[in-house]
Amino acid sequence: MTGQLAFVESPVQLLNVLEWAHTQNPVAGTRSAGVPTAPSTGDPADAARADAGPVDAAPVDATPPLTVVVLSPTDPMSRGQLRRMAQLARDQGLTVRWQEARGGRGALVRTLRELSRPLRSAERVIIGDPFSRYVQLLLTLFAPRHLTVVDDGTATMEFAAQLGRGERLVRWHRKGSLGPRELVLAPVTSLARRKLAPTRGRTVEIFTSLPVEAPPGVTVTENAYAWTRDTFGPPKLTGGADLVGTSLVETGVVDADHYARVVSELARAHGATRYFAHRRESAEKLHRIAVETGLQVVRPDLPLELIARRGPIGRTVVSFPSTVVHTLPLALAGTGVKVAVIEIAPEWLRATASPRAQGFLSGVAGTAAHEVDRLTARASSPADRLEFG
Repeated sequence: MTGQLAFVESPVQLLNVLEWAHTQNPVAGTRSAGVPTAPSTGDPADAARADAGPVDAAPVDATPPLTVVVLSPTDPMSRGQLRRMAQLARDQGLTVRWQEARGGRGALVRTLRELSRPLRSAERVIIGDPFSRYVQLLLTLFAPRHLTVVDDGTATMEFAAQLGRGERLVRWHRKGSLGPRELVLAPVTSLARRKLAPTRGRTVEIFTSLPVEAPPGVTVTENAYAWTRDTFGPPKLTGGADLVGTSLVETGVVDADHYARVVSELARAHGATRYFAHRRESAEKLHRIAVETGLQVVRPDLPLELIARRGPIGRTVVSFPSTVVHTLPLALAGTGVKVAVIEIAPEWLRATASPRAQGFLSGVAGTAAHEVDRLTARASSPADRLEFG
């Protein structure tokens, strides 16, 4: 078996594959990333233009040191960011294959057929989302000798906990009951969980910037965002604050009205001028935020860690509980930027939220780096106006 193969489905996954590769060869690929310094316009059409045209790719079975297979998502914002991240990966000497894994009828069978050979020959497989049904299916068919899981958000924390407890893999924001689709896929998930666990013939590594407790037999390697710091910045700082958006409304966790009200109060309390949107936030919600708050809504064309590092960025960055309250302090170390996290109050949650949602989000905020400020919100009037302290 030869070669290393990475499967990514999001821009953050690809960024963290680059960070992992940098730890293997820290001399290579610094200060050579060809990313424009102009800030994103926030226009979704930019993402569509970035998605236009073919992407050159070396054959996946050429067995270079590391080959990245992009299992392309369907939404334009994710695709646009992934196109740009793919070019950064090529600039670092990696081979990138763009796989239209969700490209209509027959895409799944075609993808499995095209990837079977490199999967069988891969000494190490790197994945960014162990909860992905696509990745789980690939792992049930082919078991690598070495497996590395890189961050794709706070789900890494839940994956490590579930693996350590021997539980079935369920995303933290999903309810515990199995629907028809989950029942059909339950055998795949069960087998994949076994393939994600270490055995006598397989090592498992979690490469993460998050505070996780290593499951038995699993190696946890720290992701300090060294490649990001070596390649970009330091950024120019603006005088105000920036807010970081979240997809908690879109995933059915947080009530939309509460969310909009908190964003408005945060903007006023901190003198914020920009709102960096999560790539999964809906256009309707972002329009409401822009109209009601006056914030400039920015749709980043790269993961926020890179956007912040290349600048300009506010002296204070306020975020809801998410991965960035762990990653931004690392990416912005030594720049003077202050990161703050706003804790989610129980009354913000929707009735459809998973019973685990409150505890998980509290854990994300509570385990943020010690230099991250923690903001709490409380109702100060019958109108439920929020104050932060």
